Amino acid sequence: MKRVAVLLSGSGVFDGAEVNEAVLTLLHISKQGASYQCFAPDTQQAQVINHLNGEESNDQRNVLEEAARIARGDVKPLNELDVAEFDALILPGGFGVAKNFCDFAFKGAEMMINEQVEQVGKAFKDAKKPAGYMCIAPVLLPYIYGEGVRVTIGNDADVAAAIGKMGGEHVDCGVRDIVVDEAHRLVTTPAYMLAENLPDAEAGISKLVEKVLYMAS
Repeated sequence: MKRVAVLLSGSGVFDGAEVNEAVLTLLHISKQGASYQCFAPDTQQAQVINHLNGEESNDQRNVLEEAARIARGDVKPLNELDVAEFDALILPGGFGVAKNFCDFAFKGAEMMINEQVEQVGKAFKDAKKPAGYMCIAPVLLPYIYGEGVRVTIGNDADVAAAIGKMGGEHVDCGVRDIVVDEAHRLVTTPAYMLAENLPDAEAGISKLVEKVLYMAS
């Protein structure tokens, strides 16, 4: 049975992991006959957003504790992830990626990446194990894979330009499709960067999971 490490950036689209993307990822890993373990950094969120009205709160929340809401408590600190125990890596999106895994939401192409997230991403790259990044998560990839990495976030011109400025090659892509960088064993899909409903998101995510697990074979 293939084992997949899934990185969660909290819980909730505006300040953590996009819940629908995360659940669809876990569902399709299981439907493909593989298993997963969720991980998240044991750090404070950069922001806490009231998802009912979109306003920022003064509350403090922990990324690992929030990710446990999605994983039904079965989530481990990111610093415990051993690449040797897994066949592949997948990152759902959500603003938590752009706020907690890096600061792209605040600094754009001048962003810095969380050290643990960078180390884990590079460990899978160096081990030549496949990875899938969805939604906004591909902004991390120029830092992890270096110049020339081929990715998609859909067709957002500003984000695509930022990826190019950081050294990546952005490829426009429809919501229900994927972009594969065979040289880096990497798969990306727009998910809720473009999705207007669950079926839209599910179509691309299912293809991403299927391709990543095929590459792990």
